[in-house]
Amino acid sequence: MQTVTIYTKSTCGYCHRAKMLLTQKNVAFEEISVDGDAQKQTEMSKRSNGGWTVPQIFIGATHVGGSDDLHALERAGKLDALLNG
Repeated sequence: MQTVTIYTKSTCGYCHRAKMLLTQKNVAFEEISVDGDAQKQTEMSKRSNGGWTVPQIFIGATHVGGSDDLHALERAGKLDALLNG
């Protein structure tokens, strides 16, 4: 199983939605909160090629994007393959 990292903010509904999907699929993930942390926000932006909104989701070395992108992968039947590497 690939390592999953998700950058979040505590008040972000899309973040909660993405985490819920991962949890329902029994996928462990590292959550990095960018709440009030400019350094973490900058790190997230660099890793995601300029993405400034949350969540920003990474599966292994692949930048998935946000919650809508994660859910689109699931609907297309491609998320499990990406998670399993």
